[in-house]
Amino acid sequence: MTDPMPALNSAALCTALLLAAAVVPTNSHAQDATQACAAIDDDQDRLACYDRAHGRAPALAATGAPLPALPSPSPAMRAPAAESPGPASPAESLETSHLTRAWSFNPDSERYLIKLYRPNYLAPVRWQSRTNDAPFEPLFGALNDGDGEVDKVEAAFQISFKTRVWASNDRRFGAWFAYTQESFWQLYNGDNSSPFRDTNYEPELKLVWQPKRSFAGFDWQLLSLGYAHQSNGRADPISRSWDRLVAEIGIEKGDFALLLRPWLRIDDATSDTDNPDITDYYGYGDLTAVYKRGGHSFSLMGRGNPVEKKGALRLTWMTPPLIGPLRGYVVGFTGYGDTLLDYNFKQNAVSAGLALNDLLDR
Repeated sequence: MTDPMPALNSAALCTALLLAAAVVPTNSHAQDATQACAAIDDDQDRLACYDRAHGRAPALAATGAPLPALPSPSPAMRAPAAESPGPASPAESLETSHLTRAWSFNPDSERYLIKLYRPNYLAPVRWQSRTNDAPFEPLFGALNDGDGEVDKVEAAFQISFKTRVWASNDRRFGAWFAYTQESFWQLYNGDNSSPFRDTNYEPELKLVWQPKRSFAGFDWQLLSLGYAHQSNGRADPISRSWDRLVAEIGIEKGDFALLLRPWLRIDDATSDTDNPDITDYYGYGDLTAVYKRGGHSFSLMGRGNPVEKKGALRLTWMTPPLIGPLRGYVVGFTGYGDTLLDYNFKQNAVSAGLALNDLLDR
């Protein structure tokens, strides 16, 4: 079976390489950076912003009171004593926040920019415990191909980027467009012309805000609301699509972050007959935990519908950079809907390859 999608996906892969190169941040003009700093209300954050804009180390925060005179050191006081680190200043917290960097909340960041979004990866090997041949049976039947079947081993890759199209002067509020494309390629299925088994396209429009609130030891750094359309761009009988309103709440503590995404489907069974029961399997949201240590990145995603007792788990490990910026990438999946075509099909899958970024490197 010949599939017209390889040419499109090859072009998309080339686009990904160009976009990855475009992700390298550019220096802000001093005037623009200074104007952005002037909009910051907090004195310490504003001073740190000016220091960064002019290439200086952050200044120590002013206390508003004169420094006391130091007493003459006695012999007992002359030996240096270890100082216990105090609480991080607001400027330091701003610099060390993964979500702040991911969404460019720094007030001296570019107003308009392109960045990586979800993991950009290439997995030459993806093994699945069982294959979903049912959607293709009418096609194989029409071609009188009695040997048509899906291989258990295939390749997969994902292209994902986002661009900020508007931002407030302090960069804490912005509008973003995002695009993600994930392809599952029967690369080793030469008997059927190595077709693309499924490709999922997902454009998004998002309004993103940085709350900068703290509770229970966590910093609330991300709140967004947006519209997402996801489809596989295919005709019946293998067409799949749905539309959602998606919110995202991101909190973090050091190198640990939690990302909660509740969603509401805005099309229904009368508007889409391809997958009217998709929420039975995907549920109404997902929760992802991300932890980074020693250059390694670990994430665990869970989603599902408890009422229907259906769902999925995805565990991801990324190594420190191995080849330039490329990192080792291993994924384990179990449950329903690893691809949109398989939304109601349960399987286990393992993928291995290389990736550019994780969810906190965006």
